[in-house]
Amino acid sequence: MYYIYIIRCEGGLLYTGITTDITRRLDEHFGRTEKCAKYTRSHRAEALEALWTAADRSLASKLEYRIKQLPKEKKLRLIADNSCFAAFFGEEASEIYHREKI
Repeated sequence: MYYIYIIRCEGGLLYTGITTDITRRLDEHFGRTEKCAKYTRSHRAEALEALWTAADRSLASKLEYRIKQLPKEKKLRLIADNSCFAAFFGEEASEIYHREKI
């Protein structure tokens, strides 16, 4: 299983990524270890905002890419209300990806 996540960073910036081990990956981002993303090393991670699951890496990478293409305003809408997921990515996508409670 793969996880697709959005982290809020200092200054209200958003970072989107994928992983197979969400606990480890968040520890890396929040701990600013050498394994964290360059982005979260220079823009301190503050909170996990959204989390979805996907069956494989290909599906996870596709959603990560599509989220990264959204303007910030739509990312914030998606974080606040997952019901817009189908409108942004299509009805079929809403059946493939599942939002997790955080």
